[in-house]
Amino acid sequence: MHHPTVIVTGANSGMGLATTVALARKGAHVIMLCRSKQRGELALAEARQQSGSDRIELMLCDLGSLASIRAFAEDFLAKHQVLDVLVNNAGVVTVKRQTTSDGFEAMTGVNHLGHFLLTNLLLEAIVRAQQGRIVNVSSGAHKIGRFDFDNPYLMRGFSVWRGYAQSKIANIWFTRELAKRLAGTTATVNALHPGAVGTNIGVDRDTGFGKFVHRLLRPFFLTPAQGAETAIYLSTSPDVQTISGEYWYKKKIAPISERAQDEDMAHRFWAWSEQEVGL
Repeated sequence: MHHPTVIVTGANSGMGLATTVALARKGAHVIMLCRSKQRGELALAEARQQSGSDRIELMLCDLGSLASIRAFAEDFLAKHQVLDVLVNNAGVVTVKRQTTSDGFEAMTGVNHLGHFLLTNLLLEAIVRAQQGRIVNVSSGAHKIGRFDFDNPYLMRGFSVWRGYAQSKIANIWFTRELAKRLAGTTATVNALHPGAVGTNIGVDRDTGFGKFVHRLLRPFFLTPAQGAETAIYLSTSPDVQTISGEYWYKKKIAPISERAQDEDMAHRFWAWSEQEVGL
């Protein structure tokens, strides 16, 4: 790939930052998509230093706001005709039920619907690329994921695991349905499980809640750079340029739950997602 243009969401820490650094080292022009200007600028300086590349820029977007996503997409498309790779990496875990600015439960709102809208708004630029790629960071947690159209935002029976697993099976349904829609183009979309990675996901930035547990478990986790390896592979390897709609773990195609394989559900879920984000 010759100086591809890449967007990495949630690029200010953890796997997003590691992915940014690795792709910049390979010569990509990387756009770090971050919500916070302050954290984004610190991460931008760190990414440039670690990679030795000045082909990295920061753009701001809050994936918990449909208006912010639309504004970013408009801004990006005014400057760029082509997007070679979109890495949908950003993710949130909330211990208590929280909502986005549009009233969606936060994990489904950010981890799925925010990326769903972003990807669809940028799709023409991805299809225009010589071989556009979309990489969705899912999780093995999808295996306990389910979705209830009568209770999509978990107004009843919220738990952190239920919300997170729901958002991660959503990533796979989105990947599989989008792969069908991209048939006949050179663009591909794949999902992945990064493994158990030691990042700040689940740590409350305001209260610090979760930090102690995190420190205890860190020795058992992969580093962000190790967790990012499959996303980098799917973004760059010539071996996967014609493979689409799959779920990967450790750079290999991995099995998914029976529920995640349900094509009718994926199709229905896509239509629901379109309706929710106003497409």
